[in-house]
Amino acid sequence: MKVVKNTKTIARSVLLAEADAIRNAIDLLDDQFDAAVATVLAATGRLVVTGVGKSALIGQKIVATMNSTGTPALFMHAADAIHGDLGMIQTDDVVLVISKSGNTSEIKVLLPLLKRTGVKLIALVCDRDSYLARHADYVLHAYAEREADPMNLAPTTSTTVALALGDALAVSLLEERGFTRQDFARYHPGGSLGKKLYLKVADIFPHNQCPQVLLNTSIKDVIFTISANRLGATAVIDENGLLAGIVTDGDIRRVAHEHDSFWQLSANDAMTTKPVCVAPDEYAVAALQLMQERNITQVIVAESGRVKGFVHLHDLLKEGLV
Repeated sequence: MKVVKNTKTIARSVLLAEADAIRNAIDLLDDQFDAAVATVLAATGRLVVTGVGKSALIGQKIVATMNSTGTPALFMHAADAIHGDLGMIQTDDVVLVISKSGNTSEIKVLLPLLKRTGVKLIALVCDRDSYLARHADYVLHAYAEREADPMNLAPTTSTTVALALGDALAVSLLEERGFTRQDFARYHPGGSLGKKLYLKVADIFPHNQCPQVLLNTSIKDVIFTISANRLGATAVIDENGLLAGIVTDGDIRRVAHEHDSFWQLSANDAMTTKPVCVAPDEYAVAALQLMQERNITQVIVAESGRVKGFVHLHDLLKEGLV
């Protein structure tokens, strides 16, 4: 199919329109936003988010963000609410109603029913003079002058602003609650994101071999040790069992090139002193960052100067951190 128009120009105009609308929303923030945050923080119940059409889809995303950042939330479709789902609302909840016009029939039917429960209502709405805005306790002004499509019909700019304000609300609540990386990890145990937040070096290195040789170990035995353990390296320890260095495949090639009397060498001659180490309680992602920064494929796990094990880049690949 032949593309007649310059689609990149169209895309730029859409992105600029939506970016401008978000910038305008910054200037519309007022004390109502602060009050809405305080109300959600003070609530002993949940944040119930509702809407219809595209607003409902935005609401579902906001609920997902809230739940993953420490604010208990659930979604209730406005149309289903008036057919039984209203029963999920508890008096200690706070309800966030999302609507561009604020005047849809479902919203007009739902609002009086919500008011009877005594819950606090937050409106996320484009029109501050709408039915929804007039009957809400707090108004988050999600103004969008026009949609991004040439007919000004498809929900584009308005939904982007609503989503951005929902993110602003979620992050504000997150910071006010003192939500930490550890809290985030509890809610995201799956996938690479979760592992970056909770997987520690101690979860990995016990599954690997822990090759070690003494300072005076012959280079031949060093090579055998490295080959047998398939980590591409071995730790070197002194007579007291303390870490003295590391010999890698690269070190073997280096000294073989530098010394004619290669087979007379020992681990002490080939090792790199002050090897890169991580502690067992370090996050695995920190080990990955070290490997990337130093351009290496393994690090020694050490504690109080003693070798505990190895973590290899392949371990982190297998865990999905790379």
